[in-house]
Amino acid sequence: MDYRKLGTSDLEVSAIGLGTNNFGNDARIPDPAQSARVVHACLDAGINFIDTSNNYSAGKSESHIGEALKGRRNDAIIATKFNLNNLEGQSIKDRINQSVDESLTRLQTDVIDLYQIHYALPEASADEILEPMNALVEQGKVRSIGECNYMGWRHAEATAAAAQHGWAQFVSAQSYYNLFRRQVELELLPYCHANNVGFLPYFPLAGGWLTGKYTRGTEAPAAARRMVGELQGDEQAQDTLAKLDAFAGERGHSVLDLAFSWLLAHPAVSSVIAGAMTEEQVATNSKSGDWAMTMEDRDAIDEIAGWDGTGNEIEAFGGGSPKRIIR
Repeated sequence: MDYRKLGTSDLEVSAIGLGTNNFGNDARIPDPAQSARVVHACLDAGINFIDTSNNYSAGKSESHIGEALKGRRNDAIIATKFNLNNLEGQSIKDRINQSVDESLTRLQTDVIDLYQIHYALPEASADEILEPMNALVEQGKVRSIGECNYMGWRHAEATAAAAQHGWAQFVSAQSYYNLFRRQVELELLPYCHANNVGFLPYFPLAGGWLTGKYTRGTEAPAAARRMVGELQGDEQAQDTLAKLDAFAGERGHSVLDLAFSWLLAHPAVSSVIAGAMTEEQVATNSKSGDWAMTMEDRDAIDEIAGWDGTGNEIEAFGGGSPKRIIR
């Protein structure tokens, strides 16, 4: 397993990470023992980066991870998130302090390695968010901080505010990115590359589309049905996937290998966050980034899967439907 520095932090994260929004979900992994088997398989395979949220299954994902890491906490780098939805009169500072304490309890740890704001709150200033997050770093409850689903300008605004006050800066940016969803290439990804911010792509397989198993109309699981269904009904997406599969096969790889390795070939990417339901999926994921792509490979893949700049997701607020915003 390859390990990479997460931005300007001292965290060394595995190139493949574990996404855990399946944990605690009654329709996916309701049993903490199964979550523990997945976590242990990851650690045994060298995957040390575990990403979760207090919003996944109403905190059950964090609880499953806390149980799974008993006796193995030092083997893992834990990233979790908080959100500012439905404040209902609660201050941002109080929400952040409440959220971190609840997450620490569920995770059964005294420090969170990477604490991330899950979604932007447009009416909140960077100062309102960063001041309490910086305090958590100073208190030792959090090692580093990051953001999820920000646009590049918003991350830059936060960086400027942190520098002005001498506060901890966001060391990472987590966003939706794969060969079929490339909006971050407009500004966020170049910003991360230029400013040594660790980029963490999620949904690397487009809900399973880039495994190639849904090309013949096989119905996707409910959680991925909207994403995969859109692609199944798109002739260009079908044609692109077939070409990507052929390109990978000619080089002795699967299209899944291609999807992960293409992301990891970008210098800003620190770890690709991949979900797993079973130990077998962990084993597959752990080996998927082994293809050391050349720039020629990347250029050829970009030629096959070129993006025309369309699509409606620019920045999402509060976990709701993606929105195109103008400021």
